[in-house]
Amino acid sequence: MEQRLIIAIDGPAASGKSTTAQRLARRLGYVYLDTGAMYRACALQAKLSGISLADEQAVQLMLKNLDIRIQASTEKNSIFLSNQNVSEDIRANDISKLASDISALPAVRYGMVELQREMAATGGVILDGRDIGTFVFPDADLKFFLTASPEIRARRRWLELQKKGLAKDYEEVLKELEERDRNDANRALAPLSVAADAIVVDTGAMSVEEQVDMLYAAVRSRLEGI
Repeated sequence: MEQRLIIAIDGPAASGKSTTAQRLARRLGYVYLDTGAMYRACALQAKLSGISLADEQAVQLMLKNLDIRIQASTEKNSIFLSNQNVSEDIRANDISKLASDISALPAVRYGMVELQREMAATGGVILDGRDIGTFVFPDADLKFFLTASPEIRARRRWLELQKKGLAKDYEEVLKELEERDRNDANRALAPLSVAADAIVVDTGAMSVEEQVDMLYAAVRSRLEGI
């Protein structure tokens, strides 16, 4: 029986990691786990509860009562808060910024990481995020780091917003993305960084299909070398 790997895909916002991870999981017959969605769900709960992230005690109390559930599959994850599907709500632009901020809080980070490790322990899982290969699963079987220039990533995000009918200036999107990059790279706990043993892939000039093909070839090479 072929070994079921734990595969980590990290990278900054709009680097293509989520789309690539989903399609790679489908091709391998693996479960895809969107860890960023978990932090977005926490951020949404904080917003709905009117909790300030500066109030550490209130955040910890929220975590104790947080009813978050993930339906993971080879397709997109469905995220539930108190049995309500919030998969679309957590993609709002203001939640993106809030998710970056809340993920830097140690109590939130450790709580989500524990859940992620439990869900992926048996293997056959692809996780994407910003610290999967460095913090969540430092011993992952295979690690990738997807990246692209801020300008290319901002244009991708801007086009996504356009498709959703959300009119936003490109320069504003670029500014917000660069700010998030700084926050993610400079946070004290588990900052965005490239794992020493990660395969770095610049997706700037690549199609999604090319990205998936490259990662798939690396996975097959790893499996055949076991």
